[in-house]
Amino acid sequence: MTTPPPTADTGAELLPIATPARTRAALRTLIRPDRGLALTGIGILVAATAVGLLVQPLLGRIVDIVADGRPAGDLTLPVVLLVAVAVVQGLTTTLGLTRIARLGETVLARLRERFVERALNLPADRLERAGAGDLTARVTGDVARVAEAVRSALPEMARSVLAILLTLGALALLDVRFLLAALLAVPVQLLTARWYVRRALTLYADQRVANGAQQQQLLETIGGAVTLRGHRLEEQHTERSAGRSRKAVDLTMRSVNLVLGFYGRLHIAEYIGLAAVLIAGFWLVRDGAVSIGTATAAALYFHSLFGPVNAALVLLDDAQSAAAGLARLVGVTDLAEQPEPAAGKPEVGKTAAGKAAPASVPRQRIAPSEAAVTVHAVSHAYGPGRPVLHEVSLTLEPGEHVALVGTSGAGKSTLARIVAGVQQPTSGTVTSPGGEGSAPAGAGEHPVVLVTQEVHVFTGTLAEDLRLARPEATDADLRTALSTVHALDWAEALPDGLATVVGEGGHRLDPARAQQLALARLVLADPALAVLDEATAEAGSAGARVLERSAEAALAGRTALVVAHRLTQAVAADRVVVLEAGRVVESGPHDELRDAEGPYAALWRAWSGSRTTAPHP
Repeated sequence: MTTPPPTADTGAELLPIATPARTRAALRTLIRPDRGLALTGIGILVAATAVGLLVQPLLGRIVDIVADGRPAGDLTLPVVLLVAVAVVQGLTTTLGLTRIARLGETVLARLRERFVERALNLPADRLERAGAGDLTARVTGDVARVAEAVRSALPEMARSVLAILLTLGALALLDVRFLLAALLAVPVQLLTARWYVRRALTLYADQRVANGAQQQQLLETIGGAVTLRGHRLEEQHTERSAGRSRKAVDLTMRSVNLVLGFYGRLHIAEYIGLAAVLIAGFWLVRDGAVSIGTATAAALYFHSLFGPVNAALVLLDDAQSAAAGLARLVGVTDLAEQPEPAAGKPEVGKTAAGKAAPASVPRQRIAPSEAAVTVHAVSHAYGPGRPVLHEVSLTLEPGEHVALVGTSGAGKSTLARIVAGVQQPTSGTVTSPGGEGSAPAGAGEHPVVLVTQEVHVFTGTLAEDLRLARPEATDADLRTALSTVHALDWAEALPDGLATVVGEGGHRLDPARAQQLALARLVLADPALAVLDEATAEAGSAGARVLERSAEAALAGRTALVVAHRLTQAVAADRVVVLEAGRVVESGPHDELRDAEGPYAALWRAWSGSRTTAPHP
């Protein structure tokens, strides 16, 4: 269960935050595969702590030997035992903490993998409503907080709790009255912990939200720097950034003051407990109930509690901060795990497995007869009062190539993403290959692939980049896919051919070649339905014709929906669908619409006129 998504002062609908109960359940799920490691580590720490508790009685024994005036030789055995205790405790503590640290790192890696996997599957419109800053803050700051707690707080907390419990037991063994005296500090410590926890969780959660809003503002300001300078809005956006930074700093200072008050209250508890143990020891020694050495051991036991008790309580600071971060991470993973829409709700992008796939997922080809797409009464809005699509209905016949055209803002990309299954509509239904969740014979897991103009070249060799679409593909398969999209010549001309490192820090591919690489991945994935969202737009005029030929070859033999950046793509399509203000206003073959003197004819005249004044190469 998650709490309702908070709203930052940016007006964005932030991603949800998991409730404490759901966060604890998620943590148990993450730890469950490594229960053996956890139990072994805790067992070793228990043994190490128990051995360490022999120090105080041995020191008390030395005090009794000196107080009784015994020979110096009687000190040999306690001193040798102290050395042995130190060695054994050091070795076992190191081994136990190592195992606990390994457990923490394993759980942290599992959490990161799950978070990234689920974040990548979030609906695009959900991320847009939240803003990039919220997700960025979670994947950086929140993960860092949890990592810091796992690496330092978790092992120390485990050791401190064990030391507290066993030390209190040792006090009771000396004399139960020492334990009762020591427990006088507990009410102050519990009240301190309660006072701190009640304030810290909300404060740290607010701090995370403020940091996300600050990052969002910085991303918008830096990303739009050229536009801001052009409209002379530098001062306005600088003040916005400063305002959100001031809010983040104010929350940070509040957390500092909270920690200072926390420490002050802990010191009071220490003084109360130590004074009580010393007074109890005085009376017990005077009455002959215990020896001076025993009273000394009791005082040393309580004094030794200062470290673990303070550490455990102080670690509440890290624990609360990490808990707030973990709740934000679990909120994202839970959001991605939400069930399919219930009956009567929008049903989107269903495939043989009930979902659409990115171009990097291999699959087996669906028969063309199964590759029809039906869009029925689909509407979509990115927020209240921001409708993009209005009751759009559309059918793509098996093997048909349909071009979507229209002015900017008509809703073409939104409709394309809904058909691809990567975005949920506000209302309406979409049935794509293998609809209703029943897989046709021979269907692979992902019959739909979306290729957009925003192409990422992954760091690695060219062959590795291509095999993202089909890991088992041979070099011959890769060359065939590259040849299909007319990219084999330049690929083999690279310094190391398919073994050339591309992406960040490697050989730079220009936009046209990067797009051909994406189209080659589409060929390797071999979907029945391909959706191209202005996939040739980034190439510029010089590479447009080449990319159009590459796209046409990649789409051969499959059903396709193409958001046309250039109307030459509409000419080559079997049918043209014209969107205007989120509605289908025309549909038909290019020649028919061109001669119909409707919206498409106006677009064609405007486009062909611009080509006359600026010929396309």
